[in-house]
Amino acid sequence: MILNAKTAAMVLGIVFLIVGALGFVPNPIVGENGIFLTNHTHDWVHIGTGIVILLGAYSPLGATLTLRVVGIVYAIVAVLGFVMPGDMLLGLAMNMADHWLHVVLAIVILYAGFGLPDVVKAPATA
Repeated sequence: MILNAKTAAMVLGIVFLIVGALGFVPNPIVGENGIFLTNHTHDWVHIGTGIVILLGAYSPLGATLTLRVVGIVYAIVAVLGFVMPGDMLLGLAMNMADHWLHVVLAIVILYAGFGLPDVVKAPATA
């Protein structure tokens, strides 16, 4: 299987939905006492991001455009996380682990949007 933007969008969308849902359940990874600090607003943002990415995978605009826009937004969030003081960013609880995760997410999502083909063409047969 060759990776394309639509497949990447489906995987990323599902991961965001899972992470958002995990924030509502006590666990050591995501949440008020997790490695990655989130509040319920932050969890809803993850769920919303997952929905947007999944819708983009199946929209006429295409997964590529959706991933590019979401990647740019996450890059802005990553930069803001390092320059804004405290553990809150626009009402979202965050810590340093979140800031670095947003950097990684921005890189991965931007690569998927700019570096992967929207769809893979089937090889020609003779």
